[in-house]
Amino acid sequence: MIDGGFFSKKETSSIFRPDGRTYSCASCGLYRNAKSPRMAPFGNFKKKILNIGEAPGEIEDSRGKPWQDKTGRLLQRMYKKLGIDLFEDCLNINAVNCRPMNKSGGNRTPTNYEIACCRSRVWRIIRERKPKVIIALGNSAIFSLIEHRWKKNFGNLTKWRGWTIPDQDIQSWICPTFHPSYVERMDSPEVYTVWKQDLSQAFSMLNTPFPQYKPDDACIHIIDSPEELPSFPELAAFDYETTGIKPHAKGHHIICASIAYDENTVYSFMMPRTNSKRQKFIEFLANPNIKKIAHNMKFEDTWSTVRLRQEVKAWYWDTMIAAHILDNRPVVTSLKFQTYVHQGVPDYDSEISDYLKGKDDKNANSFNRISELLKRPGGTTKLLTYCGLDSLYTYRLAIQQMRKMGI
Repeated sequence: MIDGGFFSKKETSSIFRPDGRTYSCASCGLYRNAKSPRMAPFGNFKKKILNIGEAPGEIEDSRGKPWQDKTGRLLQRMYKKLGIDLFEDCLNINAVNCRPMNKSGGNRTPTNYEIACCRSRVWRIIRERKPKVIIALGNSAIFSLIEHRWKKNFGNLTKWRGWTIPDQDIQSWICPTFHPSYVERMDSPEVYTVWKQDLSQAFSMLNTPFPQYKPDDACIHIIDSPEELPSFPELAAFDYETTGIKPHAKGHHIICASIAYDENTVYSFMMPRTNSKRQKFIEFLANPNIKKIAHNMKFEDTWSTVRLRQEVKAWYWDTMIAAHILDNRPVVTSLKFQTYVHQGVPDYDSEISDYLKGKDDKNANSFNRISELLKRPGGTTKLLTYCGLDSLYTYRLAIQQMRKMGI
């Protein structure tokens, strides 16, 4: 099984960072000054909801339980309005389970390093207790759950809140939203309403079937030539990997392509350099009866016209435009982000992404480094697998978007 592209479950959920260091209680040191060090999870967990907060405050540290102060009472009241008992229905932990203190002895926000040190404990609880829904309350909780598996452009709560993520690594819905201390501090009807909507949507996932897909390696069919493609479906998503962003400079060409026939079937192949051998693919592009899907269709459309000299007929759906229509926040429309928040695959491009970058960032016509990848052992298979995943995830995303829009 290809979990998350090229990473095993052990690798994608690792508590180790790329620097190779191990993060631990000993290296963090917060336990030394805590009254309730390594605070135990609290709650009866009747509805399999796991709440992850930020860190214990002074009152929580004294009582040895989370959500004991004014902020906790606000959270209890909101949960009660939504039919959830904070301590009976849920299990409650924090991203950092010892109290962080400032120099004067007051509460402070934990550092990213402290969160990383406590991450192994958070993940151990998730694996042992197997929650149906995880409510990530605030930036620290989101950082604990996602950052080590998200290789670039992690962002902050603004980017992540409101999504219900079917995380395939842990088989739980991850639902980020505001920390109650933020809601209290803002004292805004708008913030309160959004918070309530986020939580209501998160609790609705308790009765929503968790999406299951075929293993990626059972979906991807690497073929020698487009001549081997079976009969075309009425709806298909396709993707190119090319020598650069724009096709106009001399020497640019389409290296490989993939076509997703349905949510579990995709064909990936190197693009032949002769017209006769790529004729069946040209027929695919030219067929007005095949509705075509792409993520940012302008890319595939331009490369098809310039390098294959074939106009794409019957464009039907652009998943990037649909993503923007459904949620117009910035930096959420990339295929990688949309694949994670809708399909739960946190990373499938890290091994390839550096090769896709142009050698000259200021020149859109510059060449990337894919040729280097193809010279490496297994490089061609990796590229074809990545290309296939792009089409496969695009197809699945399009179907999900159409359902949301009632199409």
